[in-house]
Amino acid sequence: MATRSPPRRKPATAPAPADAAARVLRRFRLVFNAVKSHFRAVETQAGISGAQLWALSVVQANPGMGVGDLARAMDIHQSTASNLLRVLVDKKLLVSDRGGEDKRAVQLQVTPRGARVLAKAPGPFTGVLPEALARLDKPTLARLDRDLARLIAELGVDERGAGIPLGAGDE
Repeated sequence: MATRSPPRRKPATAPAPADAAARVLRRFRLVFNAVKSHFRAVETQAGISGAQLWALSVVQANPGMGVGDLARAMDIHQSTASNLLRVLVDKKLLVSDRGGEDKRAVQLQVTPRGARVLAKAPGPFTGVLPEALARLDKPTLARLDRDLARLIAELGVDERGAGIPLGAGDE
């Protein structure tokens, strides 16, 4: 009786480029869906957009700050910060006062109503993606930065769009 030899295994091969691209696309979907879920929860519980909540929390942590300070803290364009603030002032969540030494510069304060919105809003106020990125180590962030820069170049994206925060809604 002849003995059977075990079946030959195919050598391990690298995944096909389409398979790798599909896996990465699925990972992007997971990230985007996590961000969208957080912003939906913010809007449901707090009644304002994620970007508005972040701006409100920054002002609460830095009472008296100005529009330029807020723009720098959120890494957004000053006009975007102004648009966020206009909505928050209209909703009576913030007050804008020119009562400091320089009457040209506004000073921002969270109202009691704004503080109540922050108290009931789900965190993190900056959003889940910035919080997750902040927890990554420096080598991982550097690699991710390089790889995303390459992807952005492939997309031919106008990088000025980076000044618009996620969860900005319609402000």
